Amino acid sequence: MSEEMNEMENRDFQTGDRVKGIVTNIEEKAVTVTIEGAPFDGVIPISELSSLHIEKASDSVQVGDELDLVITKVEDENFVLSKRKVDAEQAWDELEKKFASGEIIESEVKDVVKGGLVVDLGVRGFVPASLVEDYFVESFEDYKGKVMTFKIVEMEKENNRLILSHRAVVELEKESQKEEVMDTIHAGDVLKGKVQRIASFGAFVDIGGVDGLVHISQLSHEHVEKVSDVVTEGQEVTVKVLSVDRDSERISLSIKDTLPGPWDAIEEKAPKGSVHDGKVKRIVSYGAFVEVLPGVEGLVHISQIAHKHIATPNEVLSEGQEVQVKVLEVNKADKRLSLSIKELQEKEKEQDYSNYEMPEESSGFSISDVIGDKLKGFKSE
Repeated sequence: MSEEMNEMENRDFQTGDRVKGIVTNIEEKAVTVTIEGAPFDGVIPISELSSLHIEKASDSVQVGDELDLVITKVEDENFVLSKRKVDAEQAWDELEKKFASGEIIESEVKDVVKGGLVVDLGVRGFVPASLVEDYFVESFEDYKGKVMTFKIVEMEKENNRLILSHRAVVELEKESQKEEVMDTIHAGDVLKGKVQRIASFGAFVDIGGVDGLVHISQLSHEHVEKVSDVVTEGQEVTVKVLSVDRDSERISLSIKDTLPGPWDAIEEKAPKGSVHDGKVKRIVSYGAFVEVLPGVEGLVHISQIAHKHIATPNEVLSEGQEVQVKVLEVNKADKRLSLSIKELQEKEKEQDYSNYEMPEESSGFSISDVIGDKLKGFKSE
C-alpha cells in the first residue's frame, strides 16, 4: 500500500472540511455519497443540495455525479454534507467580480414567485417585478424556464442577498441603440415607427430605439382637437424627420408630411364648374373664405355673394354658416379657388314698367275708368 493511500486512510475528517463525494444513492429527500479515504459514507439533506427550493433530490443530482462538498456535521459512522454552501462560497467570489465590473449575466429563470423571479447563480438571485422589464408586466407565468440577461444591482453576502435586474440590461441596450439611431437619421428622412405614448400636445413615436415627437399640429392636414382622434398607442405609422437635436436628444417628426396634401389633385376634386357644400370659415372686407374640402378653402369675392349690391359680406353671411358654392377658377400652384354663391341663386325678377302708359295727370281717373266694362252686367240684388 502506497504512502498516499496510508495518509488517506489515516485522515481525520472534521466539520468544515472540503471533500469530494460521488453520488451512490438518491432518495426523495437525501443523497448518499462516498468520500474518498473516509471510513463511511456521507449524506446530503435535500435542503443542502441547492440554494433554491427543490421538491425531489433527483431534480438536482444524478447517480455517479462527483460533487464538491463541505462537512457540516460528523456523526457516528456518518457525515452530514452540504453542496449548497460550497456552491455559494464559489459563487459569491465570482459574483463580486461581476458586480464590480458591471458584467451582464445570462441565466435561466428557475421560478416565479410573488413579487418577481428567482434565478440560480450558485446562490439565490431575486429579480423584483419592477426590475424585470422597462414596462408593466401583468403576469410572469411565461417567464419560468426562460433564459434572460441580468445585471447585479445589489448584493450582501453576509445576508445572502442578491438582487438582479433585467430592466437595467434593456435600458443599457436601448441607450446604445439610441446613440446609434441619433447618428444615422437626418432631417427629411421618412421612417416607419410605432406610437409609444400619447400626450395632450402630441404623440411619441419609436423609430427604432429612440422616440421622436409628432406635435399635434403635425398629425394631420386638418385641425386636430385631440391626439387620440388621429392615432392610438401601438399603431404603426410613417413619419418624416423634421429636425434632429443631438445635444438635447430631441427628434421632431411629422405624420402630416407623409400624407397626400389637401391640394393634391385639386383639379379632379374641385374642377371648374363643380358645386360643393361648404362652411364659411372667415369673413373679410372683400369677401368670405369657404372650406369646400378638408384643408381647402376658396374665396367668394363680395361681388359673388349675392345678386343685389351689398356693402359688406356680413350683411349676408356669418362664420360657421353652411353654404353651397360653385367653383369659378382653380389655381393649384397658388392654392387658390375662386368661388361663387350667387351663381347658384336665382336672380330676383325686377318688374318692367317701361311699356306701361300712365293716365295723364290733367284728365283724372277713377276705378271705373281703369276697370271699364268689367262692371257691366252686374246688378244689385
